[in-house]
Amino acid sequence: MKIEQPDRPIVWPDDFGRRFLVSVDTEEEFDWDAPFQSAGHTTLSVPELRTFQQFAQSLGFKPVYFIDYAIVQDDDAAAFLKAVAEAKTATVGVHLHPWINPPFQEKVNVHNSFAGNLPVELEEEKLVTLRDAIRDRVGVTPTIYRAGRYGIGPHTTALLIKHGFVVDSSIRPRFDYSGQGGPDFMAVGSEPFWWPGKDRLLEVPLTTVYSGLLRKQAGLLAGIMEKYPLVNAVGSRSKMLERIPLTPEGISARETKEAIDVALDDDLRLLVFSFHSPSLAPGHTPYVRTQAELDGFYDWWREVIAHLEARNVKPVDIDELVKAASRA
Repeated sequence: MKIEQPDRPIVWPDDFGRRFLVSVDTEEEFDWDAPFQSAGHTTLSVPELRTFQQFAQSLGFKPVYFIDYAIVQDDDAAAFLKAVAEAKTATVGVHLHPWINPPFQEKVNVHNSFAGNLPVELEEEKLVTLRDAIRDRVGVTPTIYRAGRYGIGPHTTALLIKHGFVVDSSIRPRFDYSGQGGPDFMAVGSEPFWWPGKDRLLEVPLTTVYSGLLRKQAGLLAGIMEKYPLVNAVGSRSKMLERIPLTPEGISARETKEAIDVALDDDLRLLVFSFHSPSLAPGHTPYVRTQAELDGFYDWWREVIAHLEARNVKPVDIDELVKAASRA
C-alpha cells in the first residue's frame, strides 16, 4: 500500500515555536531475526522503563509510551504506566503487534505482522481489545496510536476515528516496507498533517531527514537508493545523500545533530524521535548488546538534548501538540 502525502499540512501558530517529541515503542523482547511467534516472548526490560522515565524527567521532557499487549499484561509495566499517566509525566498510547494481540484468527507470518493487512473486522477487534486492556489495566483510555512495524492499511484511519483516536503516529517517512507486504512511505514527508475527512485525525509522522550535497534532489534519488542497497551505501558513505531517522538505534549523535540542523533549516517545526523499549537493557536488540552500548545510548540522549536546547527546540507533550494543531 503506497501512502501519499495528503494536502492538509499543519500551519503551526507562531507561538508554537520549534518542538520535539520522544516516543517509545514499548514492547516485548523477541528474536528480531526469527519468524514471528505468538508466544515465547519476554518482558525483561520492563524495569528499565523507570530508569528512562527518571532520566527523561531530569532532562525536562515527557515521553510517549506506545504500548502493546504483552506490556499491558505485565503487572510491573501496568503499575509503572498507571503511575506516570496519573502524574501526567508521560502519555500512554496503543502499539498493535497483531501476532501477540488477541483475538488470534490469522496465520502468524510476515504479511500479517502488518495489522493493516488483516481483514478490517479483525484489525478492529485487535485494536479495541488492546485499547480496552490499557483502559482496564492502566486506567486511561488511550487516544493515540502507532501501528507495530508502522503497519497501517486502507482501513486503519477510519477505525481510529470510529473509536475516538485523535492522533496517529504510524508513518515512518521515506521508508518502504512494500517488499515485505507493508506500506510504502517514500512519498510522505515528516510534516504533520490532517487526514482527509470531516472527522479530524492528526498524523504525527516520525522524523526522517535527508542530508548531503544532493538532498534537494532526494525526491528523484531516494527511490533508487531504497531499491538498490549498494547505491544507498555509496550515497551514505560519500555523504552525497544520507537518510537519517531521528533515533538512537543505529544513528550516531553526530548524524542526528546534523539531521536536526537540516530539519530546522528546512523549517520543520516538530521533530519526533523514537526507539524500541527493549533497547533499555543490554542484549535484546541489535542496537544495545552490552552495558557499554547502553551507557552510549544514554550519552546519545544527553548530547542530542543539549543540541536541541542550544537550537531553542523545546519539548512538547501530546496535549499541547493537539491543541496547537487544532488552532492552526
